[in-house]
Amino acid sequence: MTSSADHGMPMLDDFLAYTLAGARPAASETQGACAHGARWSWLDDGVLSIEPAVREAGTRSVLVSAGIHGDETAPIELLSLLVRDIANGAAALTCRLLVILGNVDAMRDACRYRDDDLNRLFSGRHLQVPESHEAPRAAALEQAALQFFAAASSAPGARWHLDMHTAIRASAFEQFALLPHTGKPFSRAMFEWLGAARISAVLLHTTKGNTYSHFTAQACDAEACTLELGKVRPFGQNDLTRFAGADEAVRALLAGTHGDAPAQLPRVFTVIDQLTKQSDAFELLVAADVPNFTPFAKDTLLARDGDYRYTVRHDEERLVFPNATVKPGLRAGLLVVDTTDDTLSKLV
Repeated sequence: MTSSADHGMPMLDDFLAYTLAGARPAASETQGACAHGARWSWLDDGVLSIEPAVREAGTRSVLVSAGIHGDETAPIELLSLLVRDIANGAAALTCRLLVILGNVDAMRDACRYRDDDLNRLFSGRHLQVPESHEAPRAAALEQAALQFFAAASSAPGARWHLDMHTAIRASAFEQFALLPHTGKPFSRAMFEWLGAARISAVLLHTTKGNTYSHFTAQACDAEACTLELGKVRPFGQNDLTRFAGADEAVRALLAGTHGDAPAQLPRVFTVIDQLTKQSDAFELLVAADVPNFTPFAKDTLLARDGDYRYTVRHDEERLVFPNATVKPGLRAGLLVVDTTDDTLSKLV
């Protein structure tokens, strides 16, 4: 089997280590060949494109990102292994691929972010915090996506973005996905892919956001999702077998071998409100370790902040991403309700 090192690029054998080391290729070494004729290009720190040997009209273009939060290490490790396997021919590639390791500086520091949550700075919000360490990276990742999808087919289902994360806390559904709000109907192909990836729940946003997947859905017309694939752990301490469902589904998508509908589609929850931390007096009235998707009954008081109160209005609301430590003005939790039957009946 041909190693990517035979092509002069040990970078591809361990893209994570190469990136964490701060290595940058010489100008004459930013492009090369993988096994089976695929061509790679190093574009920026942690940004790598790979073009398939054969590109036909309608060829799918897939952006796979990880490490938008620097401490979410398992998806970063999976993505580095995927690059290695494509480079040496162990994984097939029939589509255009853009690999992005997001907040590289935070990855090097083993922290979530330096100044600001990178996944709240897209769709131009980085312009509001020009002094932030993360602002230039958000701008660079927007441009990387725009340039990649500018060369993509505009055929239905030809543009995908999978943004892989791990959650801070436990969850009633260990692996779940979030789909951005675009105003367009949701895609059956995406839901079937999520089912194949063994994603057990999907959260539907109902307003536009500033996440990377919101940006690519809006600005690049991509089928985009954020994947939450387990818990945050340091590099080298992940049991990657726990992520096999998503890893296999990503590889099947890139190889063009995904097809049969999964036996079960995920449950679906729709956002109906959010908790907003208005001041440092904000109180989140739940246990500090409450799992994501914990249900609460009608009339339960969940949060208060001065005169602000949030009380459950529906018979059951589930709390996702509770976090009282965010900066004032930011989201401290999402409230969702089950909309499985209605959503799945309207997929296109």
